[in-house]
Amino acid sequence: MSFGDMQDNLQGRGAAQGNLALRFGLGGIAVVLVLLLISAYVVYTQFRIDVPAEHFAVLTKKVGVDLENGQEVAPDADHKGLQLKVLTEGRYFYNPYEWGWGVYPMVEIEPGKMGIRVRLYGDDLPYGHFVATNEKQKGIIEEPLIPARYAINALLIDGKTKQVIGRPRSKNDYVEIIELWDPKIIAAGYKGVVTNLAGPIPEEPNKMLVGEGKRGPQEKTLDAGTHYRNPYMYRINAVDTRSQRFNLSGEGHEMGFPSKDGFWISLDGIIEFRVMDARAAEVYVTYNDIGNDVAGSSRIDEEIIAKVIMPNARSFCRLRGSNSSGRDFIGGETRIAFQEDFEKGIRETCEKQGIEIVQALITRIKPPEAIRDPVRKREISVQELKQYQQQTLQQEQEAKLATEKALIEQKQALVDAELFVVEAVTLARQEQQVALEAANRDKEVAEQRLQAAKDKAQAVLAQKRAEAAVVTFANQADAAGWKKSVEALGNDGQAFARYVLYQKLAPGFRTIMTNTADSPLMSVLEKIAQGQKSGE
Repeated sequence: MSFGDMQDNLQGRGAAQGNLALRFGLGGIAVVLVLLLISAYVVYTQFRIDVPAEHFAVLTKKVGVDLENGQEVAPDADHKGLQLKVLTEGRYFYNPYEWGWGVYPMVEIEPGKMGIRVRLYGDDLPYGHFVATNEKQKGIIEEPLIPARYAINALLIDGKTKQVIGRPRSKNDYVEIIELWDPKIIAAGYKGVVTNLAGPIPEEPNKMLVGEGKRGPQEKTLDAGTHYRNPYMYRINAVDTRSQRFNLSGEGHEMGFPSKDGFWISLDGIIEFRVMDARAAEVYVTYNDIGNDVAGSSRIDEEIIAKVIMPNARSFCRLRGSNSSGRDFIGGETRIAFQEDFEKGIRETCEKQGIEIVQALITRIKPPEAIRDPVRKREISVQELKQYQQQTLQQEQEAKLATEKALIEQKQALVDAELFVVEAVTLARQEQQVALEAANRDKEVAEQRLQAAKDKAQAVLAQKRAEAAVVTFANQADAAGWKKSVEALGNDGQAFARYVLYQKLAPGFRTIMTNTADSPLMSVLEKIAQGQKSGE
């Protein structure tokens, strides 16, 4: 075999081996990709935790450090067991070989409810305590949950029936219990008396009311509204502080007393009362009976009537009524005074016990029939006598009033007349003053006009005199000129007249063509010439 053949053989073998390696390399990559896709699918489907809206996921660690005795929940993620941390809505990935999980709806406290939390893990409570004072203790948590949704790993139950609400859960799958209770609603016109059931014992345990935070009835009451208080820690009783009314003639409320002379006097009336707001807790603790607390709203009005109002009312009536005879209560001042003193006395005594008496009216006093009619007739006669006396006094007062009214009318007429005279005199004086002022004003105007007329006359006179002087001066000047002209013509007046005539006529002639024999102009000139001759 030649060297060239050997070289060609080697090149062929190398190409075949390269193709085989390429085929094996592409197959490995494909296998790896398939394995990666299978792994991704397994991780996505088996490791994925989808927590939808309004849900949460509970985690349980399968491997890790074992819990100690007495531990119910894993303190951290390194310990195996139920975890305190929950996953809120979203997507998470956990190794199913290390973790277990469950998805549950959030705890929802509906409107009109509240949630009381009971922690199932933590340190045990001291002896005699049932409320957790810190986050590390198990037991009832003081702060209630108001209406909302909470991502708390808890089992929801009804507080009164203790029945599970919703889907039951394994005991190893939750760390708390939430009991649903109704909040305490204090209606308008009521006060809420709070009894602390779990606070520290007060320093003075024999006091009827204790300070805030101490165990026992609280001094401070709650106003009207909705109050979220833990029922295991606080008992709230609503005390009606509105006005209450009852009749003394009602069943069990009858009231009477013996008079001074031994007659039995019975009363009928109306008493209206209310519990003072500031002393509602004191009244509740003092007079309430436990039988009134069944419905949670303590109606202690009957207790107040039986234990406070009626004993005070009966005591007053027996003490005050035994000082007067039976006939005094039929009418007269004794009866009126008794009614007024009854309301005043019962108001003062009940107020000391925290009860405000709005009104206490005695509507009727019923003495025995044996003395009622005679005394009533006597009283009617007395009242009629007083009526007649009152009518007489009224007539006298009416006559006196009529006299005073006539005097007043007379005085009023006199005052009106004097007022009229004053008004007339004042008006006349005003008119006189106005007329005098007008006359003075007219006089001043007339004097000013007279002075003006005089000034004007003097001015006219001066003007005319000046004009006359001018005329005189002009005439004198003309006369002087004429005199000079006449003197220049030899003092011949006719010559001066002809000179003037020629002077006036000459400017009007340009040429004169005339017959000298019979011309009219020439005849005129002749007459003038003749006149001159005759004048000579």
